[in-house]
Amino acid sequence: MTSSLLPLTALELLAPARDAETGIAAIDHGADAVYIGGPAFGARHSAGNTMDDIAKLCDYAHRYHARVFMALNTLFTNDELPKARSLAFDAAKAGVDVLIVQDMGLMAGPLPDIELHASTQCDIRTPEKAAFLEKVGFSQMVLARELSLDEVAACRRALTNARLEYFIHGALCVSYSGQCYISQAMVGRSANRGACAQLCRLPYDVYTESGVQIAKRSHVLSLKDNNQTDNLEALIDAGVSSFKIEGRLKDLVYVKNITAWYRQKLDAIIARRPELSRTSDGVSTFNFTPDPSKSFQRGRTDYFVHGRQFDAPYELAQLESPKNTGKPVARTERIEPGMIFVRPNKGVELANGDGLTYLGDDEEIHGLSINRADPDKGGLVKLTLRNRHEVPEGLRRGMLLMRNLDRAFVRELSGDSAERRIPLVLTFTVEDDTLTLLVSDGKTCAQSNVAMDLEKPSNPERNRETLIKNLGRLGDTHYCVDEIYVPEDLDVFVPASTVNMLRRDAIEQLTELREALRVRPGRAPVDETAPYPELFLGFKGNVANDSARAFYEQHGTKVTAPAFEIKPVANAELMTCRHCIRATLKRCPKMLKAFPELLEKADREAFRPEPLILVNSAGERFEAVFHCKASPCQMTLHKAATTAKD
Repeated sequence: MTSSLLPLTALELLAPARDAETGIAAIDHGADAVYIGGPAFGARHSAGNTMDDIAKLCDYAHRYHARVFMALNTLFTNDELPKARSLAFDAAKAGVDVLIVQDMGLMAGPLPDIELHASTQCDIRTPEKAAFLEKVGFSQMVLARELSLDEVAACRRALTNARLEYFIHGALCVSYSGQCYISQAMVGRSANRGACAQLCRLPYDVYTESGVQIAKRSHVLSLKDNNQTDNLEALIDAGVSSFKIEGRLKDLVYVKNITAWYRQKLDAIIARRPELSRTSDGVSTFNFTPDPSKSFQRGRTDYFVHGRQFDAPYELAQLESPKNTGKPVARTERIEPGMIFVRPNKGVELANGDGLTYLGDDEEIHGLSINRADPDKGGLVKLTLRNRHEVPEGLRRGMLLMRNLDRAFVRELSGDSAERRIPLVLTFTVEDDTLTLLVSDGKTCAQSNVAMDLEKPSNPERNRETLIKNLGRLGDTHYCVDEIYVPEDLDVFVPASTVNMLRRDAIEQLTELREALRVRPGRAPVDETAPYPELFLGFKGNVANDSARAFYEQHGTKVTAPAFEIKPVANAELMTCRHCIRATLKRCPKMLKAFPELLEKADREAFRPEPLILVNSAGERFEAVFHCKASPCQMTLHKAATTAKD
């Protein structure tokens, strides 16, 4: 392996892979790399794969010089660490290019010579932490989703060669990654060990400390989905090299659609900026129009990429539902038992099998399963429900309907929806009695020759046309023809069998050369004496084994408490967030200057940054504490005392 890293200007589109099939589809739809869970220890407990499947994915990805990352990013107990280390070697043997790591216990023992990336679970928020991780051998690090462009740029300036990775699409954790313990504390399922129960997606009643209710069954902790479509170039300029799509549990249609969407967006930027390039080869062509609004979404936000904006509406949470609400498509005109008459939005075609949603009078999201969609009088569409006697609860005339399942779109992507090929230039020449075929992918060139007795063609023009046609027969290879050069004055007859032999031999040579020249960085250099930027690590350091403790102590840090999963801490901060419930409920004191009209609905006393109490349907109570003077301001969540009023 070589220790050379990819250049910072080589952009990587990183897609999720639930399994090998999904990973291969992601490659076909333009991914430069995919990340996948192995047989164990991935931070998505239900997204494991065999090493044979991962090897199959690696073989396919490497054809295009695309890379495969394996997530080995949970915390390990002392007993689990040897198995995790063994899996790391198995991954390298299977062809995996990168290991995604959270637990520093892995760093304190033997590892294969393979590139290491610091997981989002490492909670990388500061330049100091990013710089430290580079010094101890990480080549790429996943920044906290909360970071602004300025904070990303600061991390970039602190690094030498390591690359920055940033989530650009998908679900958002409300807590800083790696700093959420609510699932472990309440139901014994650790987010840091891949088993998060997602209590943040539940509805909560919200009370003041004095017991005044200010929200009922509101999903105040459930964030909208991340979408950085409009910020890609700004992220590039801030120093991001790898653009990550969330979704190792998402379905095949989602991965195809979202990968293709960002492939097109990044390609457009690269085409305008010659200093930028891709990390993989090949051109993907799609037989559909990518549209993120047609895949799973909880609404859309670009989160804090532009920092916290107190002079703009704060709408990060999807208060009504954590489900896929879909895209607005129609308004109701008439409702009858088992059927709804709607007026579709311009350009919208409703189809049999579509799934629709609406916000009912109860402020809850309701779903509708459409059996048939038939044109009706006056431009209306009659929707026949699967339940022929159903009268949808809370649905009224004039209400907006959204589509969260576009059956026609799903059908369109269920088959072969993309093709990826590496364009080749083929050059055919004749010198003396030797025929030569050169094939080039723009970086690598292969040559095939054959000596034979040559004859004049009876029809030179047709002979040349036939030769060009036969040269271009690349069949089911992963190549396609960009250009073919054949002498205009070609005056020798070349049998089809000879052309086939030349082409086949040249393609085989090119494939072997490409594999030999594929960049395979190993582990970056390690500074054993680099000081960790904190002197003390409590339970938030996520130290779950003796090797991790030894690692931090070697780097000058005292571990004062093990991971929460090993020893729970009484009255612990269960979440640390930049998201703010007060801002969500329009009770942020810093927003009053820009929105004085808020005082029309509540008196000034209601805007004091006092704690709020959250209560879910199980009666579990949490206290939200607001740190308004912090920079940036933050919110922490604790388990609330049972004696508090509600």
